[in-house]
Amino acid sequence: MNGFSGCESCSNYVYNEDFDYYECLVNLDEDEYAGLISGTMSYCPYYSSDDEYRIVRKQM
Repeated sequence: MNGFSGCESCSNYVYNEDFDYYECLVNLDEDEYAGLISGTMSYCPYYSSDDEYRIVRKQM
């Protein structure tokens, strides 16, 4: 996503080995995509932390 910060730490942002680039797995609708590209959205509603130890910390 152009200029959208935080994508690198999102679990939906994965590497596509076939095409050799990173991509977002979330299927955005037209309005959401336009908002992210234009910068009118201040955050991504589908952001999911890639913190794999979060559940373990809750169990302790």
